[in-house]
Amino acid sequence: MKHNLKRKRTGNQAQGSLSLLERIQPDSAGIDCGQNSHFAAVPPDRDCEPVREFRTFTAGLHELADWLAQCRVKTVAMESTGVYWIPLFGDPRAARLRGAGGQRP
Repeated sequence: MKHNLKRKRTGNQAQGSLSLLERIQPDSAGIDCGQNSHFAAVPPDRDCEPVREFRTFTAGLHELADWLAQCRVKTVAMESTGVYWIPLFGDPRAARLRGAGGQRP
């Protein structure tokens, strides 16, 4: 099946500074799960440092879950290559968050 990879750009791209994700789920965050650290991003108006790095040990996972709660995040989308998301998904402190698909740990 062929897909048309060329898309026509219309209008001013800078217009409407909110991203599609912010409009759909304003209380969301993104987490890039890695072997040694996780990088989390929250909406810029939630913290003066909206992107942070957290270690993958238990203390780092607790810090990440507490920071997301402090930033009033209710939903997360995780990206991981491998099994690095499993400890974060199973962390009891993160249990109050929903995955992007609506699932809870």
